[in-house]
Amino acid sequence: MKLLFSPASPYSAKVRMAAHHLGIALEEIKVDTNANPAELLDNNPLGKIPTLVTDDGKAIYDSRAIMQYLDQLSGGKLYPKKDEKRADALVLEALCDGICDSLLLIVYEKRYRPPEFQYQPWMDRQWEKAVRGLAHLEANMPKLGKKLHGGHFAMAGMMGYLMLRFAGQWENGHVELTAWPSRFAEKFEAYPLLRSQA
Repeated sequence: MKLLFSPASPYSAKVRMAAHHLGIALEEIKVDTNANPAELLDNNPLGKIPTLVTDDGKAIYDSRAIMQYLDQLSGGKLYPKKDEKRADALVLEALCDGICDSLLLIVYEKRYRPPEFQYQPWMDRQWEKAVRGLAHLEANMPKLGKKLHGGHFAMAGMMGYLMLRFAGQWENGHVELTAWPSRFAEKFEAYPLLRSQA
C-alpha cells in the first residue's frame, strides 16, 4: 500500500504512527499539495493528504477513514472493542483533529495572504477554538493504558504539530499537556520520528 503524505501534516503523522503501531507496511510518498501532483489528484479529487492507495488501487482518504480501514486490516486492534471506550477514542480523535483544523487555518492565513489582507479577528476565533480544546484536554487528560488507540495517535499528531508550528504559544498553564508527549513516547518509541516535522 502507498500513503501519499506530507511530513508536516498532523493527519499524516496520525496515520503513519497508527500503521507503524499495527505493523502495517506502507510505501510512504511525500507530495506537495500546492503542486497538484497527478498521483494525488488521480487518487483524491480533493487533492488532500493523507491519501491511502491500497494494493488493488482503491483510494481511501480523510485520515479518519484511513484509520478505520487500518483498524479493519488489523482485525480491530486500533480501537477499543467495548462501545463506550470506542466512543471515547473516536471523540478524542475528533477533538484533536478539530484542534488541528483550527491551527492549520491560522497557518494558511499567515502563509498565503499578504499581511495587509490577513483578517486577525478570524485568526483569533480559530485560536480560541484551539485553546478551548487544549483546556478541555488538560482538564480531562486521556489515560495511556496498556493499549494505544486511534485517539492517542490523533493526540500525538496534534501535539507534534503544536510543537512544530506553535512552540512557545500554548504551553503556559498546560502542565499535563506539555508532559504528555514524553509519556506517550515511553509507550510508542517511534514517536519522535513519525510526528509532524518540517
